[in-house]
Amino acid sequence: MSDESSKMQIASELLEDIENINHPSDFELGDDYAVLILRLPEIGPDGLEIVSHAFVIKQKSCFRFDRELQNLQSVGSIEQMHDFLDRKIDRLLKEIQHYHYEIEMLEESLYEGPLSSSFMQRWLAYKKDISLIHRLMFHAALAFELFIRYRKKSDPAFRELAFADLFEHMERIRDLAKAAMEKLDNLYDFYRAKVDERMNRNMYFLTVISAIFLPLTLVTGFFGMNTGGLPYTDDPAGTVKVVAISILLEVLFLIPFFLLSSKKIEKYRKHGKSDT
Repeated sequence: MSDESSKMQIASELLEDIENINHPSDFELGDDYAVLILRLPEIGPDGLEIVSHAFVIKQKSCFRFDRELQNLQSVGSIEQMHDFLDRKIDRLLKEIQHYHYEIEMLEESLYEGPLSSSFMQRWLAYKKDISLIHRLMFHAALAFELFIRYRKKSDPAFRELAFADLFEHMERIRDLAKAAMEKLDNLYDFYRAKVDERMNRNMYFLTVISAIFLPLTLVTGFFGMNTGGLPYTDDPAGTVKVVAISILLEVLFLIPFFLLSSKKIEKYRKHGKSDT
């Protein structure tokens, strides 16, 4: 800890906020200093992570809370804090653009090919990450905007344009995340429509199969009863006659069924060819 930071007296409630890794992004004022807390998403080795950055700004000096050492470390000037955050935000901007590319690939696979068994798994992973990025950047942008307003009033030499550009990048990440969530929602609606269509088609063909076997089941059940007086019991050609009756009933049942359903069958055949 530098000499200057060791002499700083930070209010206990603000110090608790600084040390709290789960404290949301915020900007607060002390007696002669300001506290800026930014919870930002970062891509780590295990995927998307949340990293809390807490800064204490006193005049033109800036300190960052080191969570490993549990103390304030000098960052230098406000401009150096800007450079530190600029690297973080630029990296995050590239990551959100990469998410958009991955979602576009998921969209193409849904539109051009059959339904993938991994679609929902990928969709849920993207939805979870994008929602987290949007939520974090929404609060981070609000806190950073308050910081810019404070510096404009308290420091005439404040580099407003540089920090305004950084703020614009935060807003862009937030807006890109919102657009990605909307695209994911549209993809889910289309996916559900394809799943429902495929299910309806399968149910239709199951209905057709059931209708085919319905007359056969009726004839089999009738002649399979263990009761006396059944026709063709003593007739040597009884089996042939029963088969003929079954075929006749099958034809009489299926002809009107297929005449009424020919258009629907052709429709599902076309859809079936397009899915394969």
